[in-house]
Order: sequence, then structure tokens, then C-alpha cells
Amino acid sequence: MTKEITSSIIINASPDKVWAILTNFNNYPNWNPFIKSITGNAAVGNKIKARIEPPNVKGMNFTPKVLAYDKNNEFRWLGHLLFPGLFDGEHQFKLIENQNGTTTFIQSEKFKGILVPLFKKMLEINTLDGFNQMNAKLKELAEKE
Repeated sequence: MTKEITSSIIINASPDKVWAILTNFNNYPNWNPFIKSITGNAAVGNKIKARIEPPNVKGMNFTPKVLAYDKNNEFRWLGHLLFPGLFDGEHQFKLIENQNGTTTFIQSEKFKGILVPLFKKMLEINTLDGFNQMNAKLKELAEKE
């Protein structure tokens, strides 16, 4: 079973500026309403520690493996609930330079595993709301600096 959710926003700032905010993990507790913390060295192949808190549901800590870390372009990881195949999430942040001083920021996640149907409603509502809230705060921060 699979499920994908996606949220995008146009930010009136360069990819450099958006990337700098997105990858300043130490500052997440100060602005990020969805991903409360990321710690560790976000290099391809490394495991990092993350805490997400979707709106109106219990937060969770997990240790995803970094699949992509391409400056000003893409940051992607793969996390698992307990063990692979149960409930896996491949989370992606994608930045697209629009050639007009703006950046399209896309946040998406592909969920796979036998437990996905049990979490379908939560993913479609709470997790997607978390994406939208984070994207809006990222936009606000990037456009005011």
C-alpha cells in the first residue's frame, strides 16, 4: 500500500536564501511548526534524528537515512516506523529556481508499507496541514530577511 502527499509554495526569495533557512536545523525550534528538530550530519548515507509534530496528533521521533543533500536543490530522507516495510516514509524538500527571483518550494512524502491504510486519514489531514504550515512559515522567514 502506498500514499503520497505534496504541498508547494512560491517564495519571493532565491534558492540560496531558502536553502540556508531550511538547512539551519538549530533554528527549527524557533520557527518550524511541523519539524521541531533535526540533529546530526545531513550528508548522503548518514542517519539523522528528527522530531515531527503534525497538528492535532501525537509527535514522533525517528532516525531517517539521508538519501539526497544537494545544495539549493534537494534534501531527501527515508524513515521507518519500527522496521522497514511496516510504515516507511520518503520525505523530500525540493527547491526550483523560477528565474524571476522566486523559488518554488515543494515538500512531499511517499509512504509505503502495510500500516499505510491505518494512517491514511491522518496523512491526508494532519500531516498535510503540517506541510502547509511549515511551508508558510518558511516563506514568511525567507521573505522578511
